[in-house]
Amino acid sequence: MLKKYFPFLEWISNYRSDYFKRDLLAGITVAVLLIPQGMAYALIAGLPPIYGLYAALTPQIVYAFLGTSRQLAVGPVAMDSLLVAAGLSALAIVEPSQYIQMAILLALLMGAIQLLLGLFRMGFIVSFLSKPVISGFTSAAAIIISFSQLKHLLGIQLSQSNQLHIVIESILQSNVPVHFATLIIGVLSAVLILVIKNWNRKIPSALIAVVLGISWVYFNGLDKQGVAVVGLIPQGLPSFQTPVFEIDTIKQLFPTALTLALVAFMEAISVAKAIEEKHKEYTVDPNQELIALGSSNIVGSFFQSYPATGGFSRTAVNDQAGAKTGMAALITALMVGLTLMFFTHWFYYLPKAVLASIIIVAVVNLIDLKFAIRLYKKRKDEFAILVVTFLATLFLGITEGIVLGIVISLLLLVYRASKPHHAFLGR
Repeated sequence: MLKKYFPFLEWISNYRSDYFKRDLLAGITVAVLLIPQGMAYALIAGLPPIYGLYAALTPQIVYAFLGTSRQLAVGPVAMDSLLVAAGLSALAIVEPSQYIQMAILLALLMGAIQLLLGLFRMGFIVSFLSKPVISGFTSAAAIIISFSQLKHLLGIQLSQSNQLHIVIESILQSNVPVHFATLIIGVLSAVLILVIKNWNRKIPSALIAVVLGISWVYFNGLDKQGVAVVGLIPQGLPSFQTPVFEIDTIKQLFPTALTLALVAFMEAISVAKAIEEKHKEYTVDPNQELIALGSSNIVGSFFQSYPATGGFSRTAVNDQAGAKTGMAALITALMVGLTLMFFTHWFYYLPKAVLASIIIVAVVNLIDLKFAIRLYKKRKDEFAILVVTFLATLFLGITEGIVLGIVISLLLLVYRASKPHHAFLGR
């Protein structure tokens, strides 16, 4: 019975010494990817980079003990970071400290919703998010995320929005000249990451770009010439703090928290199920995954984490590096913790343009043209759902896009049920 609610008891009771070697290598490999990624994704959410490392720490430890997937890498992801920014930008928040508090409160609310769904065994609810809706939503989100990073890539101030036409209008109306040193750093970083990825995916391309970017700025004094850098990052582990909230605030954040809870669960369960097919020694339980992700976010919110979930790329890297159990996640968390305690000053000269290039290269892979073309050829009605979700997400907003997609998807389901296929086999 205990193993059902604490799945780590299953793998730890059969743990072998040869597992540790694999878990150690996988844990270090994922940490090398996660540290620059986490800082980059915090920028998408509109938060200081340190909060990306906080989100990579506590949620990962909690999931290692409660999750049923032994390879799922939990932490900040691009999609959730964008939803956080979209949800909070709709509120009239003036103080940066208040914005941070709201992001942390979102993690608590999102975690509470996931935990309740898991306890009431409602893991099936993710089936309402059909593949065309998800594909249209993620493709649009990837474009919005990419455009949101142009301000860091061009070195100019742009208005923050989750609606594409507003961002484009802001770019066209900007009178500030492009900062060429920043642009060169960003473009060269993106090219470097792409070249290394195509050559050998096992090489930590993002980390190499980070190291070279820091060196370039430091030795040439580019921070004094207008290249925006990350700056001083607080050293030390996140302290225990109770999230600050009021009833009115919860009412305002609830729609975003609900969207986050469903989208984050969909991301995590889809990649966990895909990896599970390669491993026959365990089974992923959707309801327990909701409990694990919910608990990760609830506990994480008390240690200054913003919403986290299982990431596609990091989970794939974790599996390819040979992770056998949740010990790999604990090793990754240990590496993040050591970075927070001793090495944050290393990132002072890290150009924000490098983080922007890491984000853009990562999210471009979310645009799935092949699936859209296949739907267009075989299922025109589902292709229409994909297009509507895509356009609504781009021009109306993140939450509005996914809600509209789900509604149209359910209407199509009802329409098909009202007109079942029939054929005369004879008289």
